Amino acid sequence: MSVDAAQAVHEKFLAALAGGSLARRGDAPDPAAAGLARAEATDIFLSQLTSRQMDRLSRTLQARGEGFYTIGSSGHEGNAAVAAALRVTDMAFLHYRSNAFQLHRSRQRPGGTPTWDMLLSFAASSDDPISGGRHKVIGSKPLNIPPQTSTIASHLPKAVGAAFSIGIARRLAMTDCPLPDDAVVLASFGDASANHSTAQGAFNTAGWSAFQGSPMPLIFLCEDNGIGISTRTPTGWIEAQFERRAGLHYIKCDGTDLVSAYAGAKEAADYARRTRKPAFLHMGTVRLYGHAGSDVQGAYLPKSWIEADEARDPLLGGAALMAEQGWMTPAEIADAYGEIGATLARQAEAAILRPKIMTPAHVMESLVPPKRELVRANTPSAEDRRAMFGSDAAQMDKPMHMARLLSWALADLMLAHREIIVAGEDVGPKGGVYNVTAKLHQRFGSARVVNTLLDEQAILGLAIGMAHNGFVPMPEIQFLAYVHNAEDQIRGEAATLSFFSDGQYTNPMVIRIAGLGYQKGFGGHFHNDNSLAVFRDIPGVILAVPSNGRDAVHMLRECVRLAREEQRVVVFVEPIALYMTRDLHEEGDGLWTSIYEAPGDGAPIGLGEVGLYGDGTDLAIVTYGNGTYLSRQAEKLLAVDGVKARVIDLRWLGPVNEDKLVAAVGEAQRILIVDECRITGSQSEALMALFVERTPDKALARLAADDSFIPLGKAATLTLPSRDSIVAAAKALLAR
Repeated sequence: MSVDAAQAVHEKFLAALAGGSLARRGDAPDPAAAGLARAEATDIFLSQLTSRQMDRLSRTLQARGEGFYTIGSSGHEGNAAVAAALRVTDMAFLHYRSNAFQLHRSRQRPGGTPTWDMLLSFAASSDDPISGGRHKVIGSKPLNIPPQTSTIASHLPKAVGAAFSIGIARRLAMTDCPLPDDAVVLASFGDASANHSTAQGAFNTAGWSAFQGSPMPLIFLCEDNGIGISTRTPTGWIEAQFERRAGLHYIKCDGTDLVSAYAGAKEAADYARRTRKPAFLHMGTVRLYGHAGSDVQGAYLPKSWIEADEARDPLLGGAALMAEQGWMTPAEIADAYGEIGATLARQAEAAILRPKIMTPAHVMESLVPPKRELVRANTPSAEDRRAMFGSDAAQMDKPMHMARLLSWALADLMLAHREIIVAGEDVGPKGGVYNVTAKLHQRFGSARVVNTLLDEQAILGLAIGMAHNGFVPMPEIQFLAYVHNAEDQIRGEAATLSFFSDGQYTNPMVIRIAGLGYQKGFGGHFHNDNSLAVFRDIPGVILAVPSNGRDAVHMLRECVRLAREEQRVVVFVEPIALYMTRDLHEEGDGLWTSIYEAPGDGAPIGLGEVGLYGDGTDLAIVTYGNGTYLSRQAEKLLAVDGVKARVIDLRWLGPVNEDKLVAAVGEAQRILIVDECRITGSQSEALMALFVERTPDKALARLAADDSFIPLGKAATLTLPSRDSIVAAAKALLAR
């Protein structure tokens, strides 16, 4: 009968202790030279022993059907020494082999129950203090460890953002941020993950920032076990890639040796804290047992590789250190190891009996973050506003297009809320590609209007990380299709944080994106994209699409309120073709412009509020964005033929307030859905289903864009709904 890998490693460790066959440490670092005293070294070693026993226990629980997701930390226990070199106030974004780090950090904050808490997570109990039973995650609010799931480097951009935010907070003299101004940020990952484009972007962003002198107190911890699932990392690859990388200070240590791991971590922490620059800590480790769960690495690795790794077991190295220094005898180590295992086993039997999530409502209750009480917002005086706007103030009583109105709204929001940071490509002195961020840099400076490098993952990661430190970021993505380069930063990071932390961690932000079709000067799917499908199925994310300047101003203010007060992740899509539009029916009518309504003026537009134009009962046209503009034109032509129509502007595409939408349709007998996005995957699909279910007595039709990319020039609108095609579709529906 074969012995599984975990049991084999366990038995080898016990045999080495019992047989006196612990290998000598040779030329390994001396603990005194590394500044590592007996008490701290012993504590680190006990954390490592505990982590190993928890790994073994998790596999036992899974075999019994009482535990789940057994990816383990065995072989990576060296990260306990990293925890020892850092402070609890140093935020840690950890990868999934970091049990030892969390266990040891808990020793720095007495009064916790770390093993019990983690066992509740193993058992998927709703009592789990970090995720509420939604996932086995490493994380703790008191320990400053935001939870991560099976992330493959996607947490690195937000670690860069969090580190960057520390310097910004210092420049702005913000003393109430969660991270102190001398904090550093840790992001750990494996050697295989270092190859991921997301990781490469984060390394580049951190180095790019540091190269220019921007504070970036950050430690990248690469735990190099030489393999990613079954694909080996070429020997020397990580060192060759990072030893001389611009902007990163490279440090190497042996994670299988407790003293070397501590010395390397201490050097990295001291460097990042002292210089405010990023360090790359390359920690050699081993992976025991296989990748996760039932993975049998003997199926793809030679026996010699496996045996070599097992010989480098960090527990063997730690035991050798204890014995050599006379701090613990092998017998004492064996007793401690056994006692830890027995205690955990007893705790586990209690943990599996704790309550579980039992209802869909309970599962979803943390999708939407909790509301928070805020200090009363600053209400700028009329004098402050006049001073900020300068000559622009004289223009505010004149009708303006959407781009100008949005620019003023952004300025007012930044004046009122000092925690708002605008960031993106070209948002600074240039004022953005479409001049929407015009004069913001001049008015608020480079600490609050941040010109980023050209990397959407970096832009969104910057926002997520800054939100972790108390800011309300407003990142800008220049074109809608560019978000696909980085959509996982919204889907896999920003949107999941509240869910997997039971509402304890949030990253409120307003992501501004210029997009949608009807631009005749651009072609191709990058600059003229007409799909919002990427946002529609992300739970908890709010999607806003204004159609005109006045709505845009009030909706943007509501988006900021949602972020600040309700901690929501909001996507605000600005239709490029309507930025400069002034006229509706004929040249010079100015019907698509508006005067600027200052904060407190005009009727606000709350989440879910729809726009209603007309009260006709023959036909309701349900639309948004450019569709609203075209439908208003079609409404006038239909009226000439005696058709009494109303146009309903959705404004908020996610979530749609179904009750308010149905109420807006009112007595209209027919509903035409006009959707500028492609017919497959567009909002029109869900709207058709909604009206079939809620208004079965009404006739329905939809008009959406063809399933095509958009070409250049005059052909740019051929596949999209038009004023005339809306009229034709309406008449066809009326004739049914």
